[in-house]
Amino acid sequence: MATQTLALPAQPTLPTGFKKWIIVVTAISAAIIELIDTSIVNVGLTDIAGNLGVTVEDVSWVVTAYAIANVIVIPMTGFLQRYFGRKNYYIGSIILFTLASYGCGFADNLWTLVAFRFLQGIGGGALLSTSQGLMYDAFPPSQRPVASALFGMGIVLGPTLGPTLGGYIIDNYHWSWMFYINVPIGIAAVMLSSAYIDKKADELNINRSAIQIDQLGILLLAVGIGSLQYVLERGEADDWFDDRIIQWLTVLAVIAIPAFIWWELRGTKEPVVDLRTLKNRNLAVGSLLMVIVGYGLFTSVLLYPLFAQRIVGLTATQTGKLLIPGGLLTLPMFALVGRLLAKGVSPRLNVVVGYVAFATFCFIMSTYNIETSDNYFIYALMIRGIGLAFVNVPLINQSVATLSPQQLPTGIAIVNMMRQVGGAFGVAITNTYVTQRMAVHRGDLVSNLQPGDMLTTERLNAMTQGLVARGMNAFDAVTGAYKNMDLIISRQALMLSYLDTFKLAGLFFVFSFPLIFLLKSKKMDAATAKAVADAAH
Repeated sequence: MATQTLALPAQPTLPTGFKKWIIVVTAISAAIIELIDTSIVNVGLTDIAGNLGVTVEDVSWVVTAYAIANVIVIPMTGFLQRYFGRKNYYIGSIILFTLASYGCGFADNLWTLVAFRFLQGIGGGALLSTSQGLMYDAFPPSQRPVASALFGMGIVLGPTLGPTLGGYIIDNYHWSWMFYINVPIGIAAVMLSSAYIDKKADELNINRSAIQIDQLGILLLAVGIGSLQYVLERGEADDWFDDRIIQWLTVLAVIAIPAFIWWELRGTKEPVVDLRTLKNRNLAVGSLLMVIVGYGLFTSVLLYPLFAQRIVGLTATQTGKLLIPGGLLTLPMFALVGRLLAKGVSPRLNVVVGYVAFATFCFIMSTYNIETSDNYFIYALMIRGIGLAFVNVPLINQSVATLSPQQLPTGIAIVNMMRQVGGAFGVAITNTYVTQRMAVHRGDLVSNLQPGDMLTTERLNAMTQGLVARGMNAFDAVTGAYKNMDLIISRQALMLSYLDTFKLAGLFFVFSFPLIFLLKSKKMDAATAKAVADAAH
């Protein structure tokens, strides 16, 4: 009986021609719109806050709700696919994501928007988690590295294109179109998925009564990971442990996460997430490295637009346009990585190249200043694109290459969850570090401004005279000059804090670099590659 079960996935005929590429386009599109929505609203928070009549701090819940839902759903993917069937789960998730997107655009108050963003995050987590399995099913084992590379484009281009698209919409349309744009894509994806995606053999006769639901495990996972994600997302904005909600949710995370680990390892025979797979060295090491990759990806997506707009003075549209050359370069780089993997080049070597490139990007950005030209940003972002192409797909493949077929669904879900958690840690660390370093740099700059200092006096006099020349009276001109000086100091301090944060991100890559050599270098055989296809991303 066991032999028949293992043989079943190999039986269906691979899609060819038009059907194959329809599946590819559908899977990549679904992954891209999910990942775009992790970052697209970042550039529109100010507009959303003004339109809904709330503060920017309150509207950041729009980002937090989506992230919490995402990180809860992703590790449960394997169980949810077994219970509902992959095709049903995938289509249902697209429908939920699409309806929630429409609800987000239609929302006329903050908490309605937050509620729909949470539902959007639940549907979106499934899109990311099942699309890669569909991609693998469309290719024979020998071409699955190419499938990984194609899908990897979506993983990287989504967060990259998010600020670009969001900036264009904010500058030219109403913010609601950041959500409405998902609706036609979602409708098309539902129609194409229903028509062209086939059910696997184990989906045809699902006996749900025989599937034990790990209710306590799901509860502990949702409470523990959800609380941790909230603390990381909202900590800096809410003054960390000075806030009662942060205090209580930290306690919940500290209790629920260890309890979840114990329950999944010892308390149940049917865990919702089989943590025993982390005994595998490649998966454990790869998960740690994926935290760093998620940290680098999400930190760069957060920091670059802030630096370009708040320091250099670019518009949202200009900031987005500078991402385009790097994104275009990433496409052939993913194709190159796919070919290298298909020809047997060590995935570990690819990861090394990607790590070096990404660290280089961080250190280059840490040298920029207020007068940095567009070309220098493009140069750095192209290096970032190369790094992401070389590190992302090879690292995912190598993390699960030594797992058994039965362990792959859990292994891949864990790797993807760790990337999301790494992104959450990255945002939290970035916000906290920028605030702390800005205070330090401001203090240093102010300490150099002495009342009797000739250069300081000359600068203030020049500012005063300039304001008087514009028609301001002498008393107000002096006050305005001091205010302008204060703004200049604050901007300089902010710039230095951003540079420090880029350097910190680079150091994370440097210090974690030795972990790459703990990965066992193994190319996936055909059977394992097929099992990855059946896994939920």
